[in-house]
Amino acid sequence: MTTVQLRSETKEKLQALKLHPRETFDALIDRLVDAAYDDEPLTQDERDDIKASEADIQAGRVRNLRDIMKDLGDDQVRKSLGN
Repeated sequence: MTTVQLRSETKEKLQALKLHPRETFDALIDRLVDAAYDDEPLTQDERDDIKASEADIQAGRVRNLRDIMKDLGDDQVRKSLGN
């Protein structure tokens, strides 16, 4: 066993992340550490798609959600976006 010092703010944040009140901090931290590692790396196709998307953005071949929703006539979503 090892003792770890935490600020009270950090402890409160960790407490809020528990799946249930009796989950130990050890189990919680172990779960968070496991979640930090990507066990499904990107495929080459996914990397190629990302590069193509970045090229589209650089070339200005994109539209924002507000304009798309306006074209579709979705007034409720448009209003929530500030139009």
